[in-house]
Amino acid sequence: MDAFAREIDISALSAEQFTQVLETLHMLDSAGSGIELGGLSTPTLVSVVSRASKEQINAIAEHDVLRPVFLDEIFRRMADQVIEEKARNASFVIGWRFTDGDGDGGFDRFQTVVEDGVCVSSADLGREPDATVTLSAADFIRMATGCAAPTAMFVTGKVRVKGDYALAVRFSSYFDIPKPE
Repeated sequence: MDAFAREIDISALSAEQFTQVLETLHMLDSAGSGIELGGLSTPTLVSVVSRASKEQINAIAEHDVLRPVFLDEIFRRMADQVIEEKARNASFVIGWRFTDGDGDGGFDRFQTVVEDGVCVSSADLGREPDATVTLSAADFIRMATGCAAPTAMFVTGKVRVKGDYALAVRFSSYFDIPKPE
């Protein structure tokens, strides 16, 4: 799967063609073919996002099927990216709200809990967040894959925070955020 993804000339695809390729991969996964987006290594997933245009990432974020697939995949991988030494004595909950979603109030919602060096993320963990971060799904996909600097997103207002602002700003320091190749 990684070899296939690395060979695609993403720049030659329109946003519609890009989402069609991803839809096909997701459909093959759903059919039990053994081909799945979740099978991409983190470096390859980051490479795909880094090579995609803004329009292509926006198309993923606006897509009814691919948006939750990408968000779920990023949150699933967070546990693997936590820096245990930094998070060892930490205990916090970050709530995530993604604009233009299907959930309550027009937001897709997730939570990330970091406690005693362990990270758990899910669509609903039922915890009271210390900070709630609101941004677009497209900006989150870029940020979580190292294709956009979290600090710059805070400064430019692409990220809004309710609650412990300092914690939200420090959040990314608890993770080894993958960098594009």
